[in-house]
Amino acid sequence: MIASVSPLLTEDLFQHIWKCRLFNTTGLTTIDGVPVEVQYTGVHNHDAGPDFTAAKIKIGNTLWAGNVELHVRTSDWYRHGHQHNQQYSNVILHVVFEHDVAFYDTDHMPPCIALEQQIPKMLLSRYEDFRQASAFVPCEYSASQVPDLIWNNWKERLLIERWERKTTTLHTWLLQTKYNWEEVCYRAIAQSFGVPVNAPAFLQLAQSLPHNLLTRHRPSLLQLEALLFGQAGMLQEAFEDEYPLELQQEYNYLRHKYKLQPIPTHLWKWLRMRPASFPTLRIASLAALLHKTPHLFSKILETETITGFEQLFSVQLSAYWHEHYHLDGPLTQTYCPGKLAVHNILINTILPLFFLYGREKGLSYYQDRALDLIEQLPAEENRITQGWDDIGVCQKSALDSQALLQLKQNYCDKKRCLECAIGAKLLRQGII
Repeated sequence: MIASVSPLLTEDLFQHIWKCRLFNTTGLTTIDGVPVEVQYTGVHNHDAGPDFTAAKIKIGNTLWAGNVELHVRTSDWYRHGHQHNQQYSNVILHVVFEHDVAFYDTDHMPPCIALEQQIPKMLLSRYEDFRQASAFVPCEYSASQVPDLIWNNWKERLLIERWERKTTTLHTWLLQTKYNWEEVCYRAIAQSFGVPVNAPAFLQLAQSLPHNLLTRHRPSLLQLEALLFGQAGMLQEAFEDEYPLELQQEYNYLRHKYKLQPIPTHLWKWLRMRPASFPTLRIASLAALLHKTPHLFSKILETETITGFEQLFSVQLSAYWHEHYHLDGPLTQTYCPGKLAVHNILINTILPLFFLYGREKGLSYYQDRALDLIEQLPAEENRITQGWDDIGVCQKSALDSQALLQLKQNYCDKKRCLECAIGAKLLRQGII
């Protein structure tokens, strides 16, 4: 009677076990008793064809180099139709967990080894615990036990992975604008002014007003605000205050001159946010920044310190916004963007832009500077970073918090423990 495969084993886990040699290599033999020595498990193939390529396997007295195919059961070879597929004709070894067929045609099939008795049951049990975990992260009770060296190396890789993802859109804009870095920077910063809920509206606003058009009117803060508020669809009401009426009059002239079409007003979100996050104040801040700094991207490239960036993004809003949150709104006290807002723009916009610029220009200096700056910034505070703090994985800088955001959202939540340096370490702990 042939035992059934362990319900704890998955194909992904089996491939991970083979790739990382998480099995007892002593006394390995094929199913017909020929000694096997695994010298190199091969390169994991994620495309069509055998699971591993370029493996080196000594079978008997012969050293073979070639492809290895893995299955949970021997019968899967037949069930998948590999015996009829030429892609599998050069497989040098068939690796299975369970040998479940009474007859295996060794004359026409690759040699086969079964690892059921070679794999620690503790490893299977740990992986199943990770898969079934409903905690903050699957390894909640053991993540803090992983040495700092492993954590630090993994965090840096996670940060680069996060920047690679963030720069995908930036690169698309580069292609669209024929590598106009000032335009791309302007779009990215405008989008960042809308975080968290108005980022799409700010991006659409920026795309409706090209940077070179705003540059023509940079000397006049009134005209910049007229263009931005007008294109935002916020100057279509009947106003009483003098300043909104001036903006409206200026915009009507510029709209006709440049044949502009405002974006829909329903794109803007106002509910459940603090007044400082209202799109009106954010638009006024963007106008003030563009008014203050010509050639913004060039200036950003020249800025080398956190203090320098805080000064660069410290702006003086026009007088109307010192006492209003809304156009034609009641008098109230407002404030300008603080250090936290500048740090968020640095973390989420400027540093990924540095990373992309360095990659596109072949200048590693800018990528190194991005890494240096993010280590100087304080860690972000949000629900996810608090969750990591609660389980003993603390963050000393924004590099840590950005990396742990990437880890939680793209690995832990998707149970990609086998692809995680921390998960892989914990699975092996005490086994090898």
